[in-house]
Amino acid sequence: MNPPPEKSGTSSQLRTAPPWATLVATFFGAGRLKPGPGTWGALATVLVWALASLQIPVRDRWWATIFAAAAVTFIGIPAATRAARGSGLKDPQFVVIDEVAGQLVALVAVPLTWKTFLAGFILFRVFDIWKPFPIRRLERLPEGTGIMLDDLGAGLYALAVMHLLLHFGLLTK
Repeated sequence: MNPPPEKSGTSSQLRTAPPWATLVATFFGAGRLKPGPGTWGALATVLVWALASLQIPVRDRWWATIFAAAAVTFIGIPAATRAARGSGLKDPQFVVIDEVAGQLVALVAVPLTWKTFLAGFILFRVFDIWKPFPIRRLERLPEGTGIMLDDLGAGLYALAVMHLLLHFGLLTK
């Protein structure tokens, strides 16, 4: 007789994902924080990027942000795929590497101030949760691609609004 199947997303099933994929997919454990692992992943990204970008010359920061978002995306797609397969879920909440990529997109060419980081964080989370057209459609893409691309779309929406706010001086006063 076979043992009863475990519920999807339990830690024993997660162990079937390679350790590197779990580490990346959870952004070094931020995806394990409750409540709202996506919010924790986005917040961790803002904090890490705020510290990292201080080490980058101003003229290079926007390229560095784009490069970081692209690198996170390229490693995040296979990591999210493997973590999702290991959990048996289409888009597990503990996978937050997609929030990391989307949050980085929202911070491209943004001045390093607490106002811009707070606005970028809030805007990204709003668009990530709301998922306006066509972001929700991106979730239909297979596995890690769908997991990652909807958050990149939310990051683009947040980036557009952020730069409108900056253009009209609403975050510089």
